[in-house]
Amino acid sequence: MKSLQVTMVYYTALIAICSSGESMPRVVPLFLSTLMLLVFLSGCSVNPVTGKSEFSLMSAEQEVAIGASNYAPSQQSQGGRYIIDPEVQAYVSGVGKKLAAVSDRPDLPYEFVVLNNSVPNAWALPGGKIAINRGLLVQLEDESQLAAVLAHEIVHAAARHSAAQMTRGTLMSIGAAAVGVAGSNYGLGEMGSQMAQMGAAAWMAKYGRSAELESDAYGMDYMARAGYDPSGAVKLQKTFVKLSEGRQQDFLSGLFASHPPSQERVDANRIKAATLPKGVINRELYQRKIAQLKRDEPAYKAQEAAMKALSADNPKAALSELDKAIAIQPNDGYFWELRGHAWAMQENMSNAEQAFTTAIGKNPDYFSHHLSRGLLRFEEGKKTAARSDLEKSYQLLPTPYAGYYLGEIALENGDQKNAINYFQSAAQGAGEMAKKAQARLAVLELATAPHKYILSQLSLTDDGYLRVTVKNNSPVTVTNVKLQVTEMVNAYIAGGSSTMNGPRQLSPGQQVSMKTSIGPFTDGNDAARYRIQVSSVEVAE
Repeated sequence: MKSLQVTMVYYTALIAICSSGESMPRVVPLFLSTLMLLVFLSGCSVNPVTGKSEFSLMSAEQEVAIGASNYAPSQQSQGGRYIIDPEVQAYVSGVGKKLAAVSDRPDLPYEFVVLNNSVPNAWALPGGKIAINRGLLVQLEDESQLAAVLAHEIVHAAARHSAAQMTRGTLMSIGAAAVGVAGSNYGLGEMGSQMAQMGAAAWMAKYGRSAELESDAYGMDYMARAGYDPSGAVKLQKTFVKLSEGRQQDFLSGLFASHPPSQERVDANRIKAATLPKGVINRELYQRKIAQLKRDEPAYKAQEAAMKALSADNPKAALSELDKAIAIQPNDGYFWELRGHAWAMQENMSNAEQAFTTAIGKNPDYFSHHLSRGLLRFEEGKKTAARSDLEKSYQLLPTPYAGYYLGEIALENGDQKNAINYFQSAAQGAGEMAKKAQARLAVLELATAPHKYILSQLSLTDDGYLRVTVKNNSPVTVTNVKLQVTEMVNAYIAGGSSTMNGPRQLSPGQQVSMKTSIGPFTDGNDAARYRIQVSSVEVAE
């Protein structure tokens, strides 16, 4: 406990010193060892945008690597790239690169994509990987507002906000652990840990608001350098505030959680804009570039209605809405995928598969189309064809659904190694499919390594005999538990090993204690020589 507290004090001092901007000669005396100084030098860095000294546990190279590895799956999980009008992608990318070139980190590997997502939002990953949803593009009025959005996201990347947030989150986890232990020691128990976690969340939330204001301000500088009118940032925030009022509250609920609009930001942007030169607005050009999106808005409204109908178990109404959507825009694969789901709900599997196939033809690079057809084919017993679809979906985005069913197919083919790998991947997710994968994985691993799930521990009874406690941490019921008891001396097996019967049945989470015939012991050191491990179990039918 004491060492953890010292660590926290040390890291807190590092953050304070880095943030103070003190020169190294004044900082060095605060550290009493060469080791601490080396850690300080590796942790302190200068924010490329603000010029302030900051503490970071992530290098610039790590930032770029994280952004690059997460960019494609992040796009897949949020609708995939918008491909109906490639000119929109080129236009947004052009504006973004123009702004990136005048940023404080122009050498980052910037990328800009438009996602096929109706939610009005934009985001940036570390290293300059940026996305904007088509749902936000239709809310903007001109190119200066688009520039405001992209410049804001560029600042997030250039100012290393993700690195700072991850560092702060890491330190908060350490702090939460320390306070949680302290709370437990002083009788607060689990409540102490919860309080620590709440404190961490509050700090992270405050940091987010600070970063947003910083991104607004420096983003407007980038706009001015690139020749854009900074008033676009003012109009952008005014639009968001208006949308968040009254009936539009649900419209923004959860959508701008990472970019909360406020009058504070409007006022700050207005003051900042007054200090910058006027520039390009480009309203007509912008409206011309997003004309296809505007024409297709009714189609996406019909899609939303179709999704609500499917949720209400009304596939006929969904098909009616999707007919409207496809009549307006026949090339969006997701409209066809939803048709497939509607047909499947009506048990017309032939039409469903045909619709999924059409969706894949419209957009072969979107995971969900392949996943939908793969699941349908699996249920229809077409395992070979299902495997091909599921593998393609898994390559694009390794979801629990694809992982689970690929595991089932591998198991049927006698490929237990790959089955375990797929189930392990699926088990990392959330929801019912992850739980099914966890159960499948447990059944497979209980046969070869039962001790991973069925935990055992030795203790002494009041009369000096060994007591064994066995707990089932697996998600399945097990029977006929066998235990191996070994006597050790100086890390060597001394008295050999023996097998004993454990509980006849253990439900998930159940714990049972049993007195053994080993003993009696008058010296606890003698009892400490024994080791126990679950050697085998059977899975209940």
